[in-house]
Amino acid sequence: MTHRDKRLKEYNVAASNGLDTQRGVTMTGMYVILVELDRAKEIVAGRKHRFAFQKGFYAYVGSALAGLERRLARHLGARRRLHWHIDYLLNAAEVRIVICAETSDRKECVVAQTLSRRLPAVTKFGCSDCHCPSHLFFCQDPEALKGYILDAFRRLDLNPLVII
Repeated sequence: MTHRDKRLKEYNVAASNGLDTQRGVTMTGMYVILVELDRAKEIVAGRKHRFAFQKGFYAYVGSALAGLERRLARHLGARRRLHWHIDYLLNAAEVRIVICAETSDRKECVVAQTLSRRLPAVTKFGCSDCHCPSHLFFCQDPEALKGYILDAFRRLDLNPLVII
């Protein structure tokens, strides 16, 4: 079983435990994908960007105001083409946790700003459509990282759902 197949299988199991992925039901919201890189690695994302990653855990903050279920299925499933920075990282990393919340407001930048006060950021990662310095953050301790993410959601009165 490939990493992508495993991610999709885990996503489907998680969906049955709280995230509705049935056709006809569309949630809007935001999410954070917590991934692990088991070794230092340079990742080339498209033609313009090179990112140097150290071994450890990363949290990517994103939004899906046109369908949270589809966006997570895309990120966690097999991708036909690489489009966003996160697509390139997901090819090299293992997804450990996804935290999402239903909202119709664009709150991912506020979560990214909150995380940037506590964690080092990977500059210019995942933020080409906003003015944030980054939407990707690094931490050696996955439990601390999960705690920071949950705290950021709760400070915005978002009800976080932890899947996978």
